[in-house]
Amino acid sequence: MSLSVGGVSGSETMGFDEKKEEQMNPDSEANQSGNGSENPDPEIVPNTGGGVSRQMSESSLYTTEDEDDEENESKIELGPQCTLKELSEKDKDDESLRRWKEQLLGTVDMDSVGETLDPEVKIMSLAIKSPGRQDIVLPIPDAGNPKGTWFVLKEGSRYSLQFTFQVSNNIVSGLKYKNTVWKTGIKVDHTKEMIGTFSPQAEPYTHEMPEETTPSGMFARGSYSAKTQFLDDDDRCYLELNYTFEIKKEWQAI
Repeated sequence: MSLSVGGVSGSETMGFDEKKEEQMNPDSEANQSGNGSENPDPEIVPNTGGGVSRQMSESSLYTTEDEDDEENESKIELGPQCTLKELSEKDKDDESLRRWKEQLLGTVDMDSVGETLDPEVKIMSLAIKSPGRQDIVLPIPDAGNPKGTWFVLKEGSRYSLQFTFQVSNNIVSGLKYKNTVWKTGIKVDHTKEMIGTFSPQAEPYTHEMPEETTPSGMFARGSYSAKTQFLDDDDRCYLELNYTFEIKKEWQAI
């Protein structure tokens, strides 16, 4: 969904800075005062000239975010919403607007869309694609959330998420995908991607997310919980799924 712990793309570094640890200047005032202290700094390694140690913990192996800043985002005011029929009738004498509406609406059958203000978006299918492997088709529950482990990813593997969706009634503006992942209660990834604006049509749309790589190593393997949402500019949520998945050494047999 970004289904891998997307912030961690390096399978070996697992989010660590690969630069060597900087050594403190043994002639600095801080180091001279530390040498004579009865309570030495626990982060100073003895007999290293004041070198600072880094204590590795499982939570430090993942990219985390302090706070969601979405509440502070400014929203674009699009003006009053109107039905497709009203939109098609507006400014008929304006050639540039007429061409823009033709491009936006395409071959929409005005008789079939009715006069509904709110668009309807149905996520029809979700699948995980990985080179050289059969697609993992994810069943979407009619109601509620997937039960148990929804899918398994192999560590260090490349994959992408593909989904199809259908739009009806009205234009959906700013359809976006959001995904948040936690491991042992710690947020390890948050992804938001704009998909676009779509007019109603009988044929479903298909969208494929950018390819990503799952992390690998002892700390990457295990069970994760996640929440995936599909929303529009007005924060209407067309699908929300709360589920668990696993990263293992090998793919799960299909």
